[in-house]
Amino acid sequence: MPLLTPWGEALDPENVLPEYPRPQLVRSGWTNLNGYWDYAFTSASRTAEPEDWDGKILVPFSPEASLSGVERQLQPGDALWYRRTFALPDGPGERVMLHFGAVDQSCAVYVNGQEAGTHDGGYLPFAFDVTGLLGAGQQELVVRVLDGTDTNGASRGKQKLERGGIWYTAQSGIWQTVWLEKVPQTWIRDVVITPLDSLDGVEITVVAGGSAREAGAVDGADVESGAADGGAFDSDKAVRDLPAQVTVYADGVAVAAAAYIPGEPIRLALPDPRLWSPEDPFLYDVRVRLGTDEVQSYFGLRTFGTGPDSAGHQRLLLNGKPYLHAGLLDQGYWPDGLYTPPSDEAMVFDIQTAKDLGFSMLRKHIKIEPLRWYHHCDRIGMLVWQDMVNGGMGEGRAPEPVPLPGRGSRSDRRYVRFGRSDPAGRAAFRREMGSAVELLRSVPSIAVWVPFNEGWGQFDAADIAAELRALDPTRSIDHASGWHDQGAGDAKSLHVYAVPFRIRRRWQRDPRAIVLSEYGGFSLPVEGHTWNNKVFGYGKTLHSSAELERAYTALHRTQIEPALQQGLAATVYTQLTDVEDEVNGLLTYDRRVLKLDANVVRAVNADLVRAFSGN
Repeated sequence: MPLLTPWGEALDPENVLPEYPRPQLVRSGWTNLNGYWDYAFTSASRTAEPEDWDGKILVPFSPEASLSGVERQLQPGDALWYRRTFALPDGPGERVMLHFGAVDQSCAVYVNGQEAGTHDGGYLPFAFDVTGLLGAGQQELVVRVLDGTDTNGASRGKQKLERGGIWYTAQSGIWQTVWLEKVPQTWIRDVVITPLDSLDGVEITVVAGGSAREAGAVDGADVESGAADGGAFDSDKAVRDLPAQVTVYADGVAVAAAAYIPGEPIRLALPDPRLWSPEDPFLYDVRVRLGTDEVQSYFGLRTFGTGPDSAGHQRLLLNGKPYLHAGLLDQGYWPDGLYTPPSDEAMVFDIQTAKDLGFSMLRKHIKIEPLRWYHHCDRIGMLVWQDMVNGGMGEGRAPEPVPLPGRGSRSDRRYVRFGRSDPAGRAAFRREMGSAVELLRSVPSIAVWVPFNEGWGQFDAADIAAELRALDPTRSIDHASGWHDQGAGDAKSLHVYAVPFRIRRRWQRDPRAIVLSEYGGFSLPVEGHTWNNKVFGYGKTLHSSAELERAYTALHRTQIEPALQQGLAATVYTQLTDVEDEVNGLLTYDRRVLKLDANVVRAVNADLVRAFSGN
């Protein structure tokens, strides 16, 4: 029997992830295409639609996930095909957009036998304008997917065909919501919102799609080029003269409004500004109109950065003040859905549980989540450290003879040693990093970007940090989490397991903030709630909740609290949940058991805050 979460157990196949998938750009009138599709596995050499289909797959769960109903691994030499029909969406609008939340790894999309376009990269959303491919009556949609997983240099996170230990089941194909929407000839493609450093207003840039004069290739951060008719935004007079208005609301009351020109930023002052924080995650609502198009968005008024506290220790700042990021490593894996959470409520459960335990941050580990996950962090009040997704060949980590805290870093320009000898793979990482920043730029809760973890697929990390800074100067950067520090970014980032942790004098002389970006990892398997009979963790395996509570409390009392007083700026405990062989979560993999008393964890976290603030 597969291990099921409560939400997977209660899943209604006729109502899979029904929520609007893009919370910061909500448009009325959309059609959810999740549900049962036809599927077939063929040789990767086959490029024609299969004549025979293998059965039904529940989209958006990957075929490897038990909730898909398939439970078959897509191999590098195979192609995975999907097929379904759909009706034209109702409502106003001249153009029909076909959206994919994410497809792992490479895909080609066909509508009524004609190619709508292709996409490469398994973690980012994309869309096609399919208006010119539509006919009368029912429409046919076919998707062909290839996935090399760890046999090529593509971004893959912790997926591995031969899973085990810290490497998890490889998943493939469609793993986020597929949906349709109708838009006018010229539509709102993006709304970029950046709080001002003065914290009394925001800068808003509305990005338009479509063209007033001619059809051409659709472009943009989430719109792929394809064979369908579309249009890049044209700033000619006809488009610039469209009615364009932005209105900001606080608790339903309009507090600021202005006209705008698409593509040009405007600044809005906010009276009596209310700041966003984990303690008060207040969100302003935004309504944007462009011609006949209208979308709803939101933002939180906050700033991030680094700076010294009263004792001279370099700290992470929230709204200009030192703030302790007390976090958990969050892998975003599910025993029944793999990369795909079985429901919106399941995502909320993870975030709310961390918040209720007294944590203020989740480090989203080497995965980009569906946009609704970030929305829940925004509204619940949970800071996010966002990892980029690693790629490269092999483990991609240069050997380190003495893997002790802060020692043994190697130059990451030795591409062969880091599994990054392929220039195309390095270029793809840079391209995907830029797209991830564009996708998540306006998310209030994201505080720190983490481009590389423990050297996996690491290369030119100092240059990458500079590129990230240019893309987004509003957030902090942990350029090399754990290993192979290149002296860049805003953090001296350390991973410490199984050996005592203490602050070293040379770290205190580093101009960057000292962060313990992984530690702990105590293992406790809970009978009846494990994914298999293997046990993997860091250090010895514990045998009871009481034993885990003693070890967890002692670690924080004797090591973490003194380190916070001596300059430690952030902590990331491993980890929120068990994941496959790893049984070092605070929660079991099925999310049914919290392994230690919630009051114990809350008390430890309260003491960490006091130690950080010097009380």
